[in-house]
This record gives sequence, structure tokens and C-alpha cells, in this order.
Amino acid sequence: MANIVLIHGAYQGAWIWGPVAQRLRAKGHNVFAPTLDGCAERKHQLRPGINTETHGEEISNLLFYEGLDDAVLVGTSSGGMVMARAAEQSRPRVSRVVFADALALMPGERIRDIVKGPASIEDDIAIGPSREDAAGRLFAGLDAATRDWAADRVTLHARDVFYRPVELDSFWSDTWNATVLYCNQAPNPGEPHQRRCRDALDARWHVLETGHYPMLSTPDALVDIILED
Repeated sequence: MANIVLIHGAYQGAWIWGPVAQRLRAKGHNVFAPTLDGCAERKHQLRPGINTETHGEEISNLLFYEGLDDAVLVGTSSGGMVMARAAEQSRPRVSRVVFADALALMPGERIRDIVKGPASIEDDIAIGPSREDAAGRLFAGLDAATRDWAADRVTLHARDVFYRPVELDSFWSDTWNATVLYCNQAPNPGEPHQRRCRDALDARWHVLETGHYPMLSTPDALVDIILED
């Protein structure tokens, strides 16, 4: 049995991991899929001061308070950076990191350096798509029922996650058991970004013929990657 923590990306919450979490639990694994501060059912908490580092601290605290050792961390999209921050803060508790079409920024880089398209909603605190934008662009490659289900659950994300340079003290200088998944139908983060991550970590490399949300489009394939030795 593995201890697996699934870390969502921007505009999401624990809900996006539902199909993957269900499959992993059916195989007997101990699975956590927390919703991060200010997201989804915690959207009423959205406020200034939420950033990649505060989200990373949440995951690090989860590992401590749940007493999780040999944990497999899986991050997608902006959750890749949350995963990296949590992993370096909780190094003795982490056995493996999985970048699932995730952002893998170097210290000082910002998500807006990589993902430059304008958001349909943006103010001093939050950023994100409208429901219509989510359905017509972000989730356009999904089947109609899944697309509408996901679009109904999209929420805004803390602006500082996108605009504040990430802070990583030791992640890229440490040695990790790492896997990088590139979804080749996703325009962002893109293949060069994913290959840079693979090379920096000497990671296992996978390519899926799908878009940016493999946990919804190809959950069985993603589960197999998460569970590889």
C-alpha cells in the first residue's frame, strides 16, 4: 500500500482527482486529495497572501499531521510547484514526485513567464476563466458530460500563484525519484518545459495522447504511471 497525495492545479479543487482517487483506493492505496486554500469548496477563503509557498506549506503540514512516510506526491498544472515546495520542506517523508503535465519552475520564475494567455477574469486578488471560457477552451477536448461537469466546478485562483516568483531552496539541487508526464495535446506548459524538468531530475518520461487534464480524460493510464515502481 502506498501513501499518495494528489495536488490539484489552478481553478480546480479535490474534485478534479475524483476518478483517479477512486481507482487508487480500489487498489488498496491510502489516498489524499486536499483542496488548497481559496479553491473550490474553500473559495470563501480566497484573499491576498495565498501563493505557491503557502499552498506548499499546507501539503507539508498534511504529511506531518497525517504521519505519512514514503509518500508519493502527484502534482498537476500549477500544483507541480506546490508539490516541489512541499517536497523540499518534507524531504524525509517523500519517496517520489510525479509531475503530471505540471509546471516545474526554477527559483525566480513565474507561471506568467510560461503561461501567458490572458484570463477572462482577473483582479488584484484572483484570476481565472469564466464558466464559458472553461467549457469552450480549457475542457474543450473532454467528452460533453465531463466537460460540463468540470466547467461547473471551476473557481478563481489566487493571483499571486501566477505572478509571484517561486521560492525553492533545495528542490532542484536534491536527488529525487521522479516521473514527468507530458500530455502532447496540451499547449501549456509544453514539451520543452516538460523535457527541461525531466533532464533536471533525471526522471522517468511518459507521453500521453491527451490534453492538460489526464485525470479526467485518461485516468487509467495516469493511475498506471502513478503506481510504477
